[in-house]
Amino acid sequence: MKNITLWLRFILVAFICLTIAVSCQSNKQSQQPILTSLGPPETVTGAKPIEPIPNSSKFNLEKVALGNQLYQETQLSGDNTISCASCHALDKGGTDRRVYSVGINGEVGFINAPTILNSSLHFKQFWDGRAESLEEQIDGPINSKHEMGSSWSEIIQKLQKSPEYVAQFKTVYDDGLTSDNIKNAIATYERSLNTPDSKFDRFLEGDTNALTENENKGYQRLKDYGCVSCHQGILLGGNMFQKFGVFGDYFQDRGNITKADYGRFNVTEKQEDRFVFKVPSLRNIEFTSPYFHDGSAESLDKAVKVMIKYQLGREIPQDDIDSIIEFLTTLTGKIEEVSS
Repeated sequence: MKNITLWLRFILVAFICLTIAVSCQSNKQSQQPILTSLGPPETVTGAKPIEPIPNSSKFNLEKVALGNQLYQETQLSGDNTISCASCHALDKGGTDRRVYSVGINGEVGFINAPTILNSSLHFKQFWDGRAESLEEQIDGPINSKHEMGSSWSEIIQKLQKSPEYVAQFKTVYDDGLTSDNIKNAIATYERSLNTPDSKFDRFLEGDTNALTENENKGYQRLKDYGCVSCHQGILLGGNMFQKFGVFGDYFQDRGNITKADYGRFNVTEKQEDRFVFKVPSLRNIEFTSPYFHDGSAESLDKAVKVMIKYQLGREIPQDDIDSIIEFLTTLTGKIEEVSS
């Protein structure tokens, strides 16, 4: 009996030691980056596959031309000084590169202007996702006193004085010059502003030499650290909402909280949507500074560090940050030439 008791004690001690060893190993592994395989096409468990931006879009060229003209038209604003292009300039990555845009009468806005490039591929429009379509989105700046400060009745009265506009609308639309047709023309033009043929697109299409060794490393690190759980899909973003500050109180640390900081809450009034925003696309990101809805990050280096801290709850080596930034530059595409 004594020998049996000693044997049972030995088994119990061995089991406890084995349990501790397994637990330590598990904790050690959980602290390491989650590694995913490299090579196109890309997908991450729980995330949508990353796909190249297609080149095959076709548009009505007359609508695109009219929409382009209206996109540049300052008569859409109350004092005839501001156009869509004022805040979304193509030579500035589809933005104005300001912290907050400036509207009529020098009115300063409350949130950073997102890029218009590839906007048709987003699942919703605006940082808080309050618009379901590009047509619906146009109503926002048109009627905002801090932006274009106008109304559709005022705009139509102005444009009807132009024989050229009246003739163009009659050619393109059966019912001529209406607010719905103005919005449709502008939205059609905006839908033509996709940016395919980036280095990363060519990589996804099978060109394994499209990325340099360090760009490849940066892409791997983007996956290793879990960035692709939110920056996923064709735009590496733009297809989901996420709270800003998952592993830390970004807004408390930054201070001076404004209504714009409440994000999706301003639309739904649900407490769980406070500080929740549409995840921005990483496409063409090297040209769309400053970053975040509040324009608080003037460089990609700072933006990546803020994301690592508040969204992932960790610190990473500067070498990895530099590699990620180098990869991000491969997401710059070309504005697509539309065809009829």
